[in-house]
Amino acid sequence: MNRLSILVQSLTLAGWASIGPVPYSAMASSSYLAPNPSDSSGHIPYLYSTPVDWRSYNKAIIEPVVIYRGPDQQFADMSEEDKISLASYMQTRFVEKLGRRFTLVNQRGSNTVRVRLTLTGAVTNTPVLGTLSRFDVAGGVYNGAQAARDEEGSMTGSVYAVEVFDAATSRLLSAFVSKQYPNPLNIKASVGALPAAEAGLDKGAETLVAQLR
Repeated sequence: MNRLSILVQSLTLAGWASIGPVPYSAMASSSYLAPNPSDSSGHIPYLYSTPVDWRSYNKAIIEPVVIYRGPDQQFADMSEEDKISLASYMQTRFVEKLGRRFTLVNQRGSNTVRVRLTLTGAVTNTPVLGTLSRFDVAGGVYNGAQAARDEEGSMTGSVYAVEVFDAATSRLLSAFVSKQYPNPLNIKASVGALPAAEAGLDKGAETLVAQLR
């Protein structure tokens, strides 16, 4: 069982590690995105930013999450049902987190940002053995080391893009693509097909709120 779990873990890692965010070609802000030299974590490898005093914005319009359909999407063999479920979860969590920072509105106006969220990729957890790999010797050592470095372990996560506009002028203020995943020792996130991807989105929502303060 240990050998089998290590093999499955290795295959899962190989598949997920190949999902590196790209400046998704079918996204409106694609031509603005550039490699982010200050990102050593790999969480936000592509970025566009302008000097913005985020404190001058106190309201936000949050558009419905879009499931990316471009040729460079990174959903592997994820089912359409799982994509829709994950996009719905993303909408709920980002609205919840951003609602603590902004007054959420539906009309454009001054002091208002418009946030566009795009789910561009995700991989489902490997059933059963994905969880067992957290408990065997090899999995425990690997995930412990990755957790200490705040790097991805043997669980998957989500890849997404964020575009933030000035709602009154439609000027692009910030855009980035991000890869987020749960802490490698988060056992709860390893149970079921989508919890790891959902945990990645939880972290992404918290990160976005911190960036817009």
